Amino acid sequence: MNTPSNKPASVFNIAVIVAALGYFVDIYDLLLFSITRVPALKSLGLSETEILSEGESIIMWQMGGLLIGGIIWGVMGDKKGRLSVLFGSIILYSLANIANGFVQTADQFKIIRFIAGIGLAGELGAGITLVSELTHKSKRGIATSLVAGIGLTGAVVAFIMKENFDWRTCYFIGGGLGLLLLLLRISVFESGMFHKVKKLNVQRGNFFMLFNTKERLRKYLCSILIGLPTWFVIGVLVTFSSEFGKQMGIAEKIDPGKAIMYAYAAIAVGDVLIGFISQWFKSRKKALYLFYFITAVFMVLFFTIQWNGSAAQMYWICAGLGFGTGFWAIFVTMGAEQFGTNIRATAATTIPNMVRGMLTVMILPLFKLCRGVTDYVTGGWITAIVIMSITVIAALMIKETFHKDLNYIEE
Repeated sequence: MNTPSNKPASVFNIAVIVAALGYFVDIYDLLLFSITRVPALKSLGLSETEILSEGESIIMWQMGGLLIGGIIWGVMGDKKGRLSVLFGSIILYSLANIANGFVQTADQFKIIRFIAGIGLAGELGAGITLVSELTHKSKRGIATSLVAGIGLTGAVVAFIMKENFDWRTCYFIGGGLGLLLLLLRISVFESGMFHKVKKLNVQRGNFFMLFNTKERLRKYLCSILIGLPTWFVIGVLVTFSSEFGKQMGIAEKIDPGKAIMYAYAAIAVGDVLIGFISQWFKSRKKALYLFYFITAVFMVLFFTIQWNGSAAQMYWICAGLGFGTGFWAIFVTMGAEQFGTNIRATAATTIPNMVRGMLTVMILPLFKLCRGVTDYVTGGWITAIVIMSITVIAALMIKETFHKDLNYIEE
């Protein structure tokens, strides 16, 4: 590994480039199942009903792995260093994705996606933490937005691969890309802030420090809840767009993989723009409120104007939803900025994975409950109202971090 850097880097530095490419591979692998869900499960002999039920189950297993992996890699990032996570996580999820190309049953799919989820959990948080600590605070939001914006295009490439190759080959490609990325990681410097803290007699990577004071617990919970709409949109509205389309009387067949591609292309644009918008506003929160508003507008459109509509309309509304939820980078950056260097990687790595895990423990169960007592579409918009209400309240409670200096520790 290279000598740690103490000098703030420019927006375009090797850490930003490598973190962006790492997140690109991460997103490719993370969304590959959602994109290839129908052809993959159909090839395993599952019925249309089983493709829906087993598809939900496999996604929940993957998100469960992300939830557990977030804690493991977060703690390791503060104890062993940010780079150790970037190396270890990519090896695990790359090998898991290669193994995924050989599965023969839905149960095998669940196990492999769970293992892949554990590996995928480390990439974004460690990358954002490293970039945040290596970039001057005046350019931090732009740098992390570039990481997310470039990285999120991995979903577009995953769809292109799905259109041109067998779903098993797509997994082999994802695993191979991850292993190739390891070569680039050699050129990345460790954070100077981490090395300074490493020399001090302070607790590092103590996950329970996030809960041992009311103030830290409040910051941690709010940091998680402000990101809920991202995985409600992707994990429910976009992933199951074909099922919503049928219920809404859309006669044309909707390809969930194409819907995801449209959404993530727009998310990538949104994630780059929000960095510049927050720079213009001199505020993370104001930029976040703007994108919440855009998300809410497209949620209303999703549930109101699509009845007896077209597949093309569904894809463009998914793109609008994607653009609105293009606040992923700012949301993760805010999480990193809330906490001191000795638990920053723990916070920044667990927060996005807690949100992803919420798809398993909160969002999908809530959606299933709502659609169970009403109908599929009504259950969707009731869930949307609940999610957005929780998110806005959390955003109002969280502190602004735009001008915050990150060179401090938690006692």
